[in-house]
Amino acid sequence: MEALLIDIQRGSLNDGPGIRTTFFLKGCPLRCSWCHNPESQKAAPQLSFHRERCTLCGRCREICPARVHRMEPDRASHQVDFEDCLKCGACAAVCPANAMKVIGRACTPEEAVEIAVKDREFYEQSGGGVTLSGGEPLTQPDFSAAFLSLCQDEMMHTCMETSGYAGKAAVEKVLPYVDLFYFDWKVSTEELAGEYLGVPLAPILENLKLLCRAGKEVVLRCPIIPGVNDREAHFRKILSLLEEFPGIQEAQLLPYHDFGTGKSRNIGRQPSVFPVPSREEKEEWEAWFSQSGAAGAKRVRLAG
Repeated sequence: MEALLIDIQRGSLNDGPGIRTTFFLKGCPLRCSWCHNPESQKAAPQLSFHRERCTLCGRCREICPARVHRMEPDRASHQVDFEDCLKCGACAAVCPANAMKVIGRACTPEEAVEIAVKDREFYEQSGGGVTLSGGEPLTQPDFSAAFLSLCQDEMMHTCMETSGYAGKAAVEKVLPYVDLFYFDWKVSTEELAGEYLGVPLAPILENLKLLCRAGKEVVLRCPIIPGVNDREAHFRKILSLLEEFPGIQEAQLLPYHDFGTGKSRNIGRQPSVFPVPSREEKEEWEAWFSQSGAAGAKRVRLAG
């Protein structure tokens, strides 16, 4: 059993309590317009090209079997035909500037656990553990369940970051092996879900209900995107979820950042661009919740 990983981050401080090792799986059914890990969406290896590092040496063009690297006669620019790329990695192997790499490497649950246990001492000292992120871990429920089960066998705390979009069977498969769910709540209407996520909202809400009724520890993660969901209606829905499910530990407001725009260009995609919220806007969001008078507002905090 294998899964494709895009990255492993050791010493992570933002993916659950304490110091953690976060494993990012490749593949996601959502197409969030503001995705900050666009390289995680496609469930297959991809070439990533960092133009700012390229020295225009031409070695990639000479070795590429598919001839996807194009340079002007004077080598003033370097273009890549991403769709025709074989993802063989030959260009990355010869690039002296590390301007290219193939994203997506296969890993078994056992191999992943061997990496995770290396930092056991940090988990024990900080109350940390292992986080499975993505992409969307629920698109690979067999791997996710096997890996997290092995982590629990090693007495390591487990967390899963999920969009919540998956079939009920996938959620139930991983349910026993996740100590804490970081559950995304991105938009609050089907119209916005169709426009900005590319999937319906109803299954996400049903899976949130499933986790809460099962008594699982849940943190609601709410990316706030100016012009999309920085609205009173969305904020009220967040409060209503906290009221309906008192077991939700807290709702974290995650201000939009544009880190994903450069990543999109690196894999040959044109990114959507949204305004980065100012400090004043963030303060206004906090003020709205604090002034709402709702009991659930005490469980809302700005993260980042």
